Amino acid sequence: MKVWSSIILSFFLVLFISSSSFSQSVPDSPTKVNPILVNSTIPDVAVKNIEGETIPLKNIVAEKPTVLMFYRGGWCPYCSRHMAELQQIEDQIVEMGYQILAVSVDRPEVIKETLSDIELSYTLLSDSPADVMKAFGIAYRVDDKTVERYKSVGIDFEKNTGYDHHILPAPAVFIINQEGIVKFQYVNPDYKQRINGDVLLAAAKAYL
Repeated sequence: MKVWSSIILSFFLVLFISSSSFSQSVPDSPTKVNPILVNSTIPDVAVKNIEGETIPLKNIVAEKPTVLMFYRGGWCPYCSRHMAELQQIEDQIVEMGYQILAVSVDRPEVIKETLSDIELSYTLLSDSPADVMKAFGIAYRVDDKTVERYKSVGIDFEKNTGYDHHILPAPAVFIINQEGIVKFQYVNPDYKQRINGDVLLAAAKAYL
């Protein structure tokens, strides 16, 4: 009896440890991310608006079909260029009935600074703890050497986010319907490569 008790206890201990490790695991490279799949339901996560108010993502998505973009931060020139390109096609996307949301790990205060530098009329949201991007399977952890290299040129991840997790998203775009179902996804581990505006428009039209 004692033997069986020990075996059962060991089994649940291993299961618990494995489960905990899996839930907390974040890859160390954007090439190792594992995004949620098309036809998946988006996770129960929350974002903050620029006023610092916490809002469940599903509540926002329930209002309108959504083009959800994840970007690295206001400090990233490739992100700024992509966001400006998205602004150019926003009217066409909105005319189809969509809303555009852009999420980063920047604190709400930092996002306000971004909006003062770039003219954008769509919504920017904060995921400082990186919970949303982890739940979407696109988060990765930046190595210490790279963190220090960025810091040496004035890009301080911890100051921008308020956390020391050093997590960024692989740049991504998801099209989500009002039921919270992913209908399209684009994820590229190369942060220099972003989805083409014409491709995004075609995808948005296809999944109305």
